Amino acid sequence: MANMAKNTDFSFTAIEWEEDHLRIIDQTFLPSREIYTNLNNAGQVWEAIKHLKVRGAPAIGIAAAYGLYMGAREIPDSTFESFYLEVERLNEYIATSRPTAVNLQWALDRIMTTLQAHKDKEVSELKEIMLDTAKTIHQEDQRLCKLIGENGLEVISNNASILTHCNTGGLATARFGTAFSVIWHAHDSKKLKQVWVDETRPLLQGARLTSWELKKEEIPFKLITDSTAGFLMQQGLVDIVVVGADRITANGDTANKIGTYSLAVLADAHDIPFYVAAPYSTIDLALEDGSEIPVEERNSEEITKIGNKEIAPPKTKVYNPAFDITPNRLITGFITDKGIIKPDYKKNLQKIVEETSVEV
Repeated sequence: MANMAKNTDFSFTAIEWEEDHLRIIDQTFLPSREIYTNLNNAGQVWEAIKHLKVRGAPAIGIAAAYGLYMGAREIPDSTFESFYLEVERLNEYIATSRPTAVNLQWALDRIMTTLQAHKDKEVSELKEIMLDTAKTIHQEDQRLCKLIGENGLEVISNNASILTHCNTGGLATARFGTAFSVIWHAHDSKKLKQVWVDETRPLLQGARLTSWELKKEEIPFKLITDSTAGFLMQQGLVDIVVVGADRITANGDTANKIGTYSLAVLADAHDIPFYVAAPYSTIDLALEDGSEIPVEERNSEEITKIGNKEIAPPKTKVYNPAFDITPNRLITGFITDKGIIKPDYKKNLQKIVEETSVEV
């Protein structure tokens, strides 16, 4: 896909379908090297998601959808029942790559539902329908992310300093991003003064990825340690906090990268608006509240090492949750493709999911 002129489109594409395979920017090499990798089968997609070569809830969902198709195309043509059973096994396998982001299972379930709706067709046709559905999910995310950015302008004041956490841009989505889309559109609309970027320990997605994207887009920013955020707020240097989400429950409790809850508490203490930017696909009405969200715990070496350098004594015990849960009472609002969602969250989040389901 050719890049458009500056200030009309995002400057890079991190995930795209090319004829018979998926092409991604391998995020484990950023920011020092921009390396593109081809994923040709379901196993490679699983590995890419598990090891953070592709990451960010929407991008994980997109990759999973293509991965399910690539696995299914290898299944011999047979009866619908036999084919569907094999696809179900693939579904379960891909879903084990990462448990917290709801977009992964949402995308897989959407394809499985589509298969059931067309079970009268030949298996060869069903495989093409799976690919078409994956492409639809991909294209839809591009559209939703653009709408999130445009809708977010409503809550951004002129000359705003925005604080963000982790990475929520084009690396984490089909294009533009979620919280990053708000930042991009604020910059494009001349409303942005600068961005404060949390480094986002332990994997430094803010330092490695968000900083890389901001430089790509020529957006002014300063990188800070995670523990600097409170001092910035105390000094009056933060106007608004905008973060992404990996799962939003029916009552508005939100899972996002570890450290998000701390930011929400700090923002509340300093009377600073705290917004979560996410598409409707991140809302999980099946879970009543944040206590039901499965939180992924990752390898201890992510904390005991930086790169290949040991920073803790040998055999140090570690607790390394990848995400935390921000309670709805600390969230000023949700910036979605349907507009700004305010309390009552249970009522209003359900409404936009139901409206979108009708549209789809």
